[in-house]
Amino acid sequence: MKTDIQIQKDVMDEITWLPFLHAAEIGVAVKNGVVTLSGQVDTYSKKIAAENAAKKISGVKAVAEDIQVGVSPIYRKTDAEIAEAALNALKWNTAVQDEKVKIKVENGVVTLQGEVEWAFQRNNAKTAIENLTGVRSIVNLIEIEPKISAFELEQKISAAFRRNANIDAGRVNVAVNGSKVILTGRVSTLTEKDEAENAVWAAPGVYSVESKLTVEEPEGILM
Repeated sequence: MKTDIQIQKDVMDEITWLPFLHAAEIGVAVKNGVVTLSGQVDTYSKKIAAENAAKKISGVKAVAEDIQVGVSPIYRKTDAEIAEAALNALKWNTAVQDEKVKIKVENGVVTLQGEVEWAFQRNNAKTAIENLTGVRSIVNLIEIEPKISAFELEQKISAAFRRNANIDAGRVNVAVNGSKVILTGRVSTLTEKDEAENAVWAAPGVYSVESKLTVEEPEGILM
């Protein structure tokens, strides 16, 4: 089992490994396997990259993210410019039904609203604008229209878990309540937890996911 100090070092090394992140801008603290990231970066995409880097590390049970986005004056955009760029980004993304998504921008904070049929369309709408200059954060309020029975949904998710080499399907349980999916069980890393949750969001008609998965390193692994 890794100590908090070992986890902290691994997270810092992973952040340093990414060429577009400056390790000096990001603080890493660890307590009982929970990683807290702090500091300031100049783009929203860097904030997301730092969070994803921490999730990859074995022994990390959760990530508390307190990184602030402070856009440099030379990269600062007006809300109108950000909104126009976001609209164009959605139009160019073939996986997003841009006519069903509404965009609001206030002080660099982008809010997405509307309805789509699939969760991946909801996620892709957010991903499409993460790298836009001037964006400080994104609030994704896009809703999903359920068009599948709970039984069919559970079967599709279970099959997706069995296909995914990164998920130990035998340790993850799926329960469906309407269009809400509840996951319970154990995973080895936060990355596996994310894989399971992403597999659920890829299923048609999923409106919400309640993840009760616990990160627990397999027995017999010595660090």
